[in-house]
Amino acid sequence: MKKVYGSAKEALDGLLRDGMLIAAGGFGLCGIPENLIAAIKDSGVKNLTIASNNAGVDDFGLGLLLQGKQVSKMISSYVGENDLFMQQYLSGELEIEFNPQGTLAERMRAGGAGIPGFYTKTGVGTAVAEGKEHKEFDGETYILERGIVADLSIVKAWKADDTGNLVFRKTARNFNPPAATCGRVCVAEVEEIVPRGSLDPDNIHLPGIYVHRLIQGNFEKRIEQRTTRAA
Repeated sequence: MKKVYGSAKEALDGLLRDGMLIAAGGFGLCGIPENLIAAIKDSGVKNLTIASNNAGVDDFGLGLLLQGKQVSKMISSYVGENDLFMQQYLSGELEIEFNPQGTLAERMRAGGAGIPGFYTKTGVGTAVAEGKEHKEFDGETYILERGIVADLSIVKAWKADDTGNLVFRKTARNFNPPAATCGRVCVAEVEEIVPRGSLDPDNIHLPGIYVHRLIQGNFEKRIEQRTTRAA
């Protein structure tokens, strides 16, 4: 089965449609699938629901899809670094389903593991719990959260072999593994594709069985907030 494609556009061919749910890895601008996001923007697909910790910044990452008004709903934890995200939400153009970060990660992981829902204490007594089933366990109240199963997952890793085994680089792992597993189809972009058998099996973070298509990308790797000190 061919997994390696020549470009992001080729890797996404036949997978995109209006109104689909896409799970995207990354945290801020760290470990985001830059090339795949740009290809989705160029495709013109619209009315998307995106499950991602946040939406990048105004002119980079998932912010590019907001610029083109291709997103109708975000399932996210944080909106603070993206003014356009905030503006579209406040104007009613964009629906937001807020999730605590741990809950969002677990919703993705659960979806990938075939678990339709789970109970958590996080969010009890807040707006997050509104409209959700409440249940008591051992005298404590929990709310029911549903697992996320996405039509498509897009993720970014450091290295891969041609079978799709992935290795992530330090904190750039973040939401990428759970996002990858919860997609019916997963497309990954990596910095380097290495020969089969050259990755130490004990150091593989995501088995290739979860990855359906793969590209080697070129990365800008912007820094969201550059903090320096005087010399």
